[in-house]
Amino acid sequence: MRVMVLVKATQESEAGEMPSEEVLTAMMKYNEELVKAGVMLAGEGLHPSTKGARVRFEGGKTSVLDGPFAETKELVAGFWLLEVKSMEEAVEWIKRCPSDPNRTEEIEIRQVFEADDFGDAYSDESRATEQRIREQIEQNQQS
Repeated sequence: MRVMVLVKATQESEAGEMPSEEVLTAMMKYNEELVKAGVMLAGEGLHPSTKGARVRFEGGKTSVLDGPFAETKELVAGFWLLEVKSMEEAVEWIKRCPSDPNRTEEIEIRQVFEADDFGDAYSDESRATEQRIREQIEQNQQS
């Protein structure tokens, strides 16, 4: 199963404060462990919401709101995409994540939908389209 691990933003991350060298070094070591274990598919930190935008779709209309966004607790500062055997395994990995002892940090783990989760609504045509998209993504990453 794949899970998306969402590192919640903090006042510090939204202010653009970078982690200490000690935390960054520990995080790189942790990422290497995830990769060596074969569970890390992707992972990145995100710039603060001051550099972001939200696109809203409502009633057939589209609007764009530039950052910053007020509710820090609703924002994401980074992510990992992991492939694990269970939610319990994901939780065990994330419990080992380095953190700054001087900050309160929160990480959310959510299971990613797979094709079979959609049941009969996910047609053979949809499966073929998804396969073509995944192949194109791989091809794009190699070039």
